[in-house]
Amino acid sequence: MTDLVRFGLLGLGTGGIYALLGLGLVVIYRGSGVINFAHAGFALVGAYLVYEFQTVRGNGLAFSLVAAVLICALMGVLTHFLVMRPLRGASPLARVIATLGILTLLTQAVVLEYTAKQIITASPVPTEAVTLPGGIIIGRYAFWLVGIAAVFALLLTVTSVRTRFGYAISASADNPRGAAALGWSPDVLASVTWGVGGGLAAVAGAMMPATTSGFLSPITFSILIIGALATALLGGFKSYPMALGGGLFIGVAQSLVGHWVNDHVEATQRQGIPDSLPFLIIIIVLVLRGRGLPLRGSISDRLPRVGTGRTRPLVVVVTTALALLWVGLGASKDWYVPVIISATFAIIGLSIVVLTGYTGQLSLAQFALAGIGAFTAAKLAAVQGWRFEPALLAGVLVAMAVGFLFGLPALRTRGVNLAVITFGLGFAVSQLVFGNSAYTESARVIPRDLTLLGIPIDPVSHPRNYALMCIVLLVVAALGVANIRRGRSGRRLLAVRTNERAAAAIGVNVFEAKLYGFTLSAAIAGLGGVLLAFSNPAVLYQSVFSSGSSISVLVLTVIGSAGYLAGPMVGSVLASGGLVTLTASNEATNAAVEDAASWQQYLPLITGVLLLVVLILNQNGISERFDAFTRPLRARIPGLRPAPSQPLPKTERTTVQPRRLAVKGLTQRFGGFTALEGVDLEVGPGEVVGLLGPNGAGKTTLIDCVSGNNRLTAGSITWDGRDISRWAPYRRSRAGLSRSFQSLELFDDLTVRENLLAAADPRDRAAYVTDLVWPGYPPLPATVVAAVEELDLEPLLDRRAEDLSYGQRRLVAIARAVASNPSVLLLDEPAAGLDETESAELGHLIRRLADEWGMGVLLIEHDVALVLANADRVVVLDFGRKIAEGSPAEIRNDPAVRKAYLGEETESTAAQA
Repeated sequence: MTDLVRFGLLGLGTGGIYALLGLGLVVIYRGSGVINFAHAGFALVGAYLVYEFQTVRGNGLAFSLVAAVLICALMGVLTHFLVMRPLRGASPLARVIATLGILTLLTQAVVLEYTAKQIITASPVPTEAVTLPGGIIIGRYAFWLVGIAAVFALLLTVTSVRTRFGYAISASADNPRGAAALGWSPDVLASVTWGVGGGLAAVAGAMMPATTSGFLSPITFSILIIGALATALLGGFKSYPMALGGGLFIGVAQSLVGHWVNDHVEATQRQGIPDSLPFLIIIIVLVLRGRGLPLRGSISDRLPRVGTGRTRPLVVVVTTALALLWVGLGASKDWYVPVIISATFAIIGLSIVVLTGYTGQLSLAQFALAGIGAFTAAKLAAVQGWRFEPALLAGVLVAMAVGFLFGLPALRTRGVNLAVITFGLGFAVSQLVFGNSAYTESARVIPRDLTLLGIPIDPVSHPRNYALMCIVLLVVAALGVANIRRGRSGRRLLAVRTNERAAAAIGVNVFEAKLYGFTLSAAIAGLGGVLLAFSNPAVLYQSVFSSGSSISVLVLTVIGSAGYLAGPMVGSVLASGGLVTLTASNEATNAAVEDAASWQQYLPLITGVLLLVVLILNQNGISERFDAFTRPLRARIPGLRPAPSQPLPKTERTTVQPRRLAVKGLTQRFGGFTALEGVDLEVGPGEVVGLLGPNGAGKTTLIDCVSGNNRLTAGSITWDGRDISRWAPYRRSRAGLSRSFQSLELFDDLTVRENLLAAADPRDRAAYVTDLVWPGYPPLPATVVAAVEELDLEPLLDRRAEDLSYGQRRLVAIARAVASNPSVLLLDEPAAGLDETESAELGHLIRRLADEWGMGVLLIEHDVALVLANADRVVVLDFGRKIAEGSPAEIRNDPAVRKAYLGEETESTAAQA
């Protein structure tokens, strides 16, 4: 028991550091809505500034500490105004990636100035031992760090709940525009919180020598961000007292776990277990809680633009042939290794295109997946004696399996929250697997005399052949990713990326699509990892496949363009040891060869700066900007011009499968508010049922319940007599129940044609495999052609949805709802924003769908004339209750309906008066 208490108290020192860092993360998040992945970088700079002022320049501790805090606070303010403020209209993922760029800048600046080696500095707080009751001996620093963290937590709490400034920060976090209307500048508030957060990070960094016996190195700080994120999550990124308690809890728990591991786990198996505890806490908090952090503007913010995936066979063949001829015949041997490094980085970058560009999920563990593939293949080749071909295949398959597991958290969280999880996953893999020599020693030395289909490809004796192989596999992987973009599976991924609710409404299984994105990206990453590992005589897994490498490849891909095939190719040129390194070396004079070689050390710093510049100027990346700039020129060159629009296919009229929708006793409550109560409704084949009611009557809520977006409080929904109340939205859509949205919710990254095809595509799982080879060119189905012709959408088919006017977008949303050829169509205010002519065309389309195609239509509209002119039957709601049902003529003269809309008294009421 004494040992447990002693080790628990020993963890208070680390817990105090976590608490200080967590408090800083909470402050920044509350003021700006940004999760600062660069926070450990601020702490690193703070620690080395104190070392510089105190140890190197001989200043006093007080001066050194105050100077470091002020400088880091100023860095925080500059970060807001120079980086985050210009990115306020960017997506949350772009802002997170920007913080990774800042982390790269800060870390590399320290490494360039002080190297990555350890330094020794004095502790800022007393470290002498103190004896507690029971003979427990512990360093005094632990209590100092807890006290310092507690003081800052108290100050922040009092400021947030007792001052107008604190109230303003809370108001700005919830509603920036509202705070501005009250006279508070969200920019000023955010900059102050960034400054306070930077200062707290500096304090945490300055206190680090107390917990490390005076030793400091950048590696020491690289693992702090995981514990800091876990600390802030335990505080909900909102509560300072909970963040304080969370940090102390993690520190104590880590110390106790470390004590238990030392007593019960073999020495060869202990590596990384205590350090991985914060990751476990992150998983519990984010995944089991099932909800993420609210992010400002996360609904309307745009993700980076995505390319079309179209390839020109002649261009691909010529470019590939030139690259192969240059490497095979023209390039000197000095180019082989840079080609291999850039090619393998580009392959891993393609995995980011699939996951982040197409699926919209930010993963910071792609190099961990690459390392798993490499480790598997190397183990089988070195220990089991497997040939290169089956070892490569096995590495890819194992990486796919692990990628599938990595994707499971994506089923309950997404976006920035998922980035936190994958960052922890990559860190845990690096610590537990790659950092454990008991696992990696047997797979460290790569077998020589490698062959591929009988061709020698050993990178030592035949580096040219190995480089050629990497180029060929890069082209194959790129073609597969391009095919995915153009195929059914690509449209599903982009639908999920843009709007998960709308994707489910057209029949896309969101969970399945996400898992496919993770699995495919892991396979591509595994391929790149195997090629990178086998290019070396021996592999240092923890350094090659580290969390820092995952950040690097993400940064390079985003610079190039995360949504374009060319993005990884452009970015990989800047990889350390890649093509740009040798290019710079070749341009140097003989007298400057040494300087040219040392130029490589500045490359990470340069890429960090370049990332920030690219994000600020154009978050879509270099390839997207080049594509847009050269589009007019390419339109004039035969063979590079865009393909002509496909004409609408000739179709034969058929009827949809007749189905009947019945709603019985539908009740929907939200807390104490009853939105719907006991509503009965039926829609049969070929029948247009109008649903009227004033604002707040519960019309949209009814559609949300019927389509599966809301879980019923009471009642039932049947489909041809079968209860579907518990069916998922995508399953209802596949059964023939389709809907439109009041807010449209189009897939803006897709063209109008692709929006319609996304809804009309069959939902076969075979497409996930066949699209890699042949995506096909499916025609628009007959009902879609009818909608396109009726609504005059043919000139818009090849335009992106984001480029359309509101009225055009409204018509496209209606056509997309029709595209799945539903048996029953739910239209939620389809005429909103349409002019009189467009409304008349919409009415004709609705009648045509019902009369010619046999489709049942539930039409919700505020345009009463449109409903009464086209409906066979009308239902009227008021305050969640059905008050009338009948023919249009009956509803037109119903006194209860007039009262609901106009406030008129019924005759009976007037008579009683």
